[in-house]
Amino acid sequence: MNQPATRRTLLATGAATLAVCCVGCGDDGDSSSAAASASPSGESTSSGSGDGGGKALASVSEIPEGGGKIFTEEKVVVTQPKKGEYKAFSAVCTHQGCTLNKVADGTVDCPCHGSRFRISDGSVAHGPATEALPAKEIMVHGNTVHLG
Repeated sequence: MNQPATRRTLLATGAATLAVCCVGCGDDGDSSSAAASASPSGESTSSGSGDGGGKALASVSEIPEGGGKIFTEEKVVVTQPKKGEYKAFSAVCTHQGCTLNKVADGTVDCPCHGSRFRISDGSVAHGPATEALPAKEIMVHGNTVHLG
């Protein structure tokens, strides 16, 4: 004898189906991820699926040594503190949420209240911000920087 499905049964069935779909749609069975740390040759020292990771942001030649580039759409800044060493941080100021707009003289700068963050580690070089920029995952594959 069939009984009508209850709300609880429908939700449980839907959740189980979604879980199965998510597991099956993963990242090709490779669950490793890592922040980029590139060698001087430009090859990524992080592990990944080998396909270059996520969205391509830029060519390594677009990220100046001792500087960086802000990607406003992705809200990320990629820096190259030393030759062949690439870092990425949120491009949102930790003071009041303004989007950072300039990379100069070893810092990433906020136009709203003058906060500056070091390109090497995202730490505060000049307030009013008191918290460092959160690190973002990137991978350097060949000559391309990919968002992790």
